[in-house]
Amino acid sequence: MDVTPISPVTEQAISAETAVRRPRIRVQAGKGWTASLPEVWEQREVLYFLILRNLKIRFRQTVLGAAWAVLYPLALMATFVLFAEKVIKIPSDGVPYPLFAFAALAPWGLFSQSLTIAAESIVRDINLVSKLYVPRLLLPLASVAALLVDYLIALAILFVMMVLYSTTPDLTAVFWLPALTLLALSLAFAIGVWFSALMVMYRDIRSVVPVLLQIWLFATPVAYPSSLVPEQWRIVYGLNPMAGVVEGFRSALLGTPSPESSMLAVSAAVTVLLLAGGLTYFRRVDRTFADVI
Repeated sequence: MDVTPISPVTEQAISAETAVRRPRIRVQAGKGWTASLPEVWEQREVLYFLILRNLKIRFRQTVLGAAWAVLYPLALMATFVLFAEKVIKIPSDGVPYPLFAFAALAPWGLFSQSLTIAAESIVRDINLVSKLYVPRLLLPLASVAALLVDYLIALAILFVMMVLYSTTPDLTAVFWLPALTLLALSLAFAIGVWFSALMVMYRDIRSVVPVLLQIWLFATPVAYPSSLVPEQWRIVYGLNPMAGVVEGFRSALLGTPSPESSMLAVSAAVTVLLLAGGLTYFRRVDRTFADVI
């Protein structure tokens, strides 16, 4: 069989014609703060893997392992009981103070630990960001989701304490606990997304987060009831979304006075605004992470 060689000119012409016929695909970033959400859903299996990895890392090479999820809230409760109840004599809305404090520490611990870990998620996974492409939003999201295990352990301790103190939750707790938990997680994720992006540019954020959380703890009715706040300042106080979460938690489980609806509405609105702003900023700068790191 004779094979007729193709001249260089003919080969170039065929290549040019093929290039013209070949479809061109342009990849562009989506617009708006919800643009990353479909991509996150498509990569949900990666999210599951990252959550499991974070859980393994948290308890690896630790003497007490998962027991830290129990010791941390109990140690904070003991501190509040010693100083807030015994020394300062802070009221607890007719509820035993250990129960009063722990019912607030369960959602607060979820929020504070989630925020701390989410803020460091991008910097902590430098190799993953610079060498492999995954939706970067998965990193703070997986950090927050992994803390749900600690939260469930804290809730189990809280229910045991309620049995010991002969306290029965209201039936509305079935609705309010998931809703308030989602609000606390959304707030931690929203601020964690902001800080995770900022920490790539400014490593000072690593030192800012613990200080912010210490101030935030005292600005939230964890050790004291919100009834101590003057009534005319309640709506302004609701600008702190965790205030509504903590008071709603206590009300649903312990029967303490429920937070005002205006306070919860302001807390939810602030959380939505922070989440929208955080996702928008994160999407704007995430393409530069690998270059900056």
